[in-house]
Amino acid sequence: MESFFEVFENVKKYCLSDPSVSEIGYNKWIKTLEPVKLENSTAYILTENEFTKKTTNEVYLDVLERGFLETLGFKVKIELLTRQQPPAVEQNGFAEVERRMEEMKQTHRKGSYELTFDNFIKGKSNELAYAFSTAVAGINNSGAIVSKDVFNPLFIYGDSGLGKTHLMKAIEHEVRNRHPEMNVIYTTGESFTNELVKAVGDKNTYAFHEKYRKCDFLLVDDIQFIAGKEMTQEEFFHTFNELYNNGKQIVLTSDISPSKMKKLEDRMKSRFILGVQADISAPDFETRMAIVKRKAELLDLQLPDAAARLIAEKIKVNIRQLEGAVNKIKGLTMFSNEIPSISMAQRVIKETLIDSQPAEITVDKILSEVANSFNVSVEDIRSQNRNAQTSLARKIAIYLIREVKGMSYTNIGEEFKRDHSTMTISYKDVKKILSKNSDLKETVDDIIKNLKNI
Repeated sequence: MESFFEVFENVKKYCLSDPSVSEIGYNKWIKTLEPVKLENSTAYILTENEFTKKTTNEVYLDVLERGFLETLGFKVKIELLTRQQPPAVEQNGFAEVERRMEEMKQTHRKGSYELTFDNFIKGKSNELAYAFSTAVAGINNSGAIVSKDVFNPLFIYGDSGLGKTHLMKAIEHEVRNRHPEMNVIYTTGESFTNELVKAVGDKNTYAFHEKYRKCDFLLVDDIQFIAGKEMTQEEFFHTFNELYNNGKQIVLTSDISPSKMKKLEDRMKSRFILGVQADISAPDFETRMAIVKRKAELLDLQLPDAAARLIAEKIKVNIRQLEGAVNKIKGLTMFSNEIPSISMAQRVIKETLIDSQPAEITVDKILSEVANSFNVSVEDIRSQNRNAQTSLARKIAIYLIREVKGMSYTNIGEEFKRDHSTMTISYKDVKKILSKNSDLKETVDDIIKNLKNI
C-alpha cells in the first residue's frame, strides 16, 4: 500500500517536528510504527507488542492524530494493532483504499497546499501586509529587492490563523524563484531558539553564526517566542544587526506588535520598528467567501454556493478553520461517496467549531507549564523538595490551580498530599507576592495565556 505508506511517512515527519516529541521518544516509539491500511477514516497502525501499543496510546496518540489532520486535512481515528493481533484485511479493501489515497495524492500534486501569492486571498483585513510582502519579494518592482531603508525589517502581526505564515512562505517562494543565487532562510522563533541551544551544547556556535549571519533573506515566524529568553535575544540581536548593516532583508511575524511584547528587550523593540509594520485582522465576509471558493477550486471540489456561503457566514475568525472545513468536505466526498451539500456543510461547521474550543485545563497541564517556566520537573513540584526554586514553583502551581480551575483547597491538597491549610497559606503568599513583583506577575500571566492556548 504505497499511498498510505507515503501518508504515514508525512505523519511521522510531523511528529518528529512537534515540540512535544523528543528525539529519543520519536526513535523509540513512533519511528517503529508500521502503517497497515486506511479504511472508513480509520488508520490501522501496527505496533511491536502490547506494551508498545499501551505507551503509544497513552503518550503519542494526540500527536499522531494531529499529524494525520495536518497531512490529510480531516480527522482520522487511529486503531493500534499488535503483531499478535493481525488485521483482517480483504484484498478488495486494499484496492479501494489505494485508489482513494492515490486520488488524494493527485490533489496534493496540483499545488493545492502551496503557499504562494497567487493563491493568497486579498481583502481589507490584509491588503497592507500583502502589499508590503509583494514589495519585499520584488513583485511590481521589476524584480528588484526594495530598499532596506523603507521595508527592512518588515514586521507582520495578527492573531493565529489569519495568513501570516502564508505570506512568509509566499515571500520565500517568490524570492527563490526570482533570485536563485540568494541564500534564503525561513525559520520560527522556537526553531531558532532550539538550534541555538543545541549549538551551544555542541560547542559549535560558529556554524550557527555562519548559517544565520551570512544569509541574504531571513524570515522568522512567531518571533514573539524569543521574548523573555535572554540568551536567544542576545543572539538574535547580533544576528539582526549583522544582516541589517549589510543590507540583507529581514521579515518577522508575531501575534502582537513589538510595543506590546512585555518581555522583549527595548533594544530589540527599537530594531523591530525600524522598517514597516502591518497588522492582519479577521477577514470580512467577502474575503471569507473568496477563501472558501478558492480552496474548493484547488481541491477540485464542486462545492454548492449555498454551502460555501454557510461556511463563510459561520466561521468568522480563523482562515485555517475555513480551509479545514473545506478539507473535511473533500475528505467526506472521497471516503464516503457523499455529494457536497448544505447538510454536510452544517455537520462540518459544527465539528470545526467544537474542535476549536479550548481543551480542558487539567492539573497536569498546569504543573507542566509551571515546570517549564521555572526550569524544574513536575516530579519536583509534587515532591517534598524544599529548595527555593521548587518551593516557588509549587506555590505558583497551587495558586494557578485555584485561580484557573477553581478547585477547593481540600481538593488541591489531595493533589499534593498535603492538608488544605497549607494550600490556603501558599495561595495567599503568592497573591501577596504578585501584587509587589511585576516580573513574576508577567510570568504567571504568560503561563495562564499558554494554558488557554493549548
